Amino acid sequence: MDLVQAAKEKNIRYFLISFTDLVGTQRAKLVPAEAIGTMAKNGAGFAGFATWLDMTPADPDVFAIPDPDSLIQLPWKPEVAWLAADPWMNGKPVEQAPRNLLKRMKAKAAESALQLKSGVECEFFLISPDGASVKDSADRQAKPCYDQSALMRRYDVISEICDGMLKLGWNPYQNDHEDANGQFEMNWDYGDALVTADRHAFFKYMVKSIAEKHEMRATFMPKPFSHLTGNGCHVHVSLWKGDQNVFEDEQGELGVSSQGYNFIGGIIHSADALAAILNPTVNSYKRINAPRTLSGATWSPSSVTYSGNNRTHMIRIPEGGRFELRLADGAANPYTMQAALLAAGLDGIQGRRDPGRRLDINMYTEGHLVSDVKHLPLNLLDALRALQDSKLLNESLGEYVPAYLKLKYQEWNDFSQYLTDWERTTTLDC
Repeated sequence: MDLVQAAKEKNIRYFLISFTDLVGTQRAKLVPAEAIGTMAKNGAGFAGFATWLDMTPADPDVFAIPDPDSLIQLPWKPEVAWLAADPWMNGKPVEQAPRNLLKRMKAKAAESALQLKSGVECEFFLISPDGASVKDSADRQAKPCYDQSALMRRYDVISEICDGMLKLGWNPYQNDHEDANGQFEMNWDYGDALVTADRHAFFKYMVKSIAEKHEMRATFMPKPFSHLTGNGCHVHVSLWKGDQNVFEDEQGELGVSSQGYNFIGGIIHSADALAAILNPTVNSYKRINAPRTLSGATWSPSSVTYSGNNRTHMIRIPEGGRFELRLADGAANPYTMQAALLAAGLDGIQGRRDPGRRLDINMYTEGHLVSDVKHLPLNLLDALRALQDSKLLNESLGEYVPAYLKLKYQEWNDFSQYLTDWERTTTLDC
């Protein structure tokens, strides 16, 4: 796509040239249409150290080169268009940059003529602007999931977001009130992993922007309220070779091929290290290791298991040809999440990894009876150590891993120095 021509045809006045940094924050320059030709060729300049990239003030400029195929006009402000961009420095792609990482993993899969296709389920809360409470004071049910009245009280916000996805051609197909008070989920069609990651990144920006229009705040925080279900980001995964879904096999168990189970085996093998990427914050571990919530279930895994159509496990196989990974949360970086899944899954196929026995029990009530399964990390530090020790992910993801670990270890150290009210309450009189 010629961006100069697109600006004229679509009446675009400004472009947001945007890239996603290591912790998932979107960084952008607002570029007038008159300058987009130069920016399309050379990229928009950024100081990498000023973002969450592992750089110093002495490093040269990072140039974010926009991908014309990613162009999205803001549905709520169509005179502005958003462009996903790839960071370059010294004339070559920045290896640690998340979108560049996903493109490298896609290219690795393409060497075997394979393509990852995925869909994401992004849960979010609509809360007060100060973040203290759910915005809808009437949303108080113990089991609010699918509540019609609570959903329709937020019709103006949800319908505006869905209308935007319809205009963009994402084919959204359902919207619902989720398991926590004030929590919602919106679903659109699956697609190529990079397309899904770009849409995932834009979706989070769109939801937050439209919520602000309606004097609300949207949060994808993994566990914003201790007594309520947290925000997951379930990923539906399939692997394709041309028009053939290589996970699909009518003769296979639950309609899944041997390669599909090997891919699952790769995810299970690297699950503790994957958690550092899919559950990237201190708060994440209050979701996946949470006690019983107000609704009666956390809907989050704590063990590394898989099952059929059973939502109490880390991996669910709802039908032949795909599986759902329920590990990731709302803080997961849209690009590194897909890249890490692809790395672990391809390793599973290459090494013919056995996922082990399928469990069909209710893990929330009977999980304690199973002694031969791995458990997910209890905190961010344990997950980071698992990632550091993962030979597979270090080799597959390259420079991203040490850069990411450096920033995340600092985050853990900052958290460890923080004294909470709980500590004071329980320890002052020790």
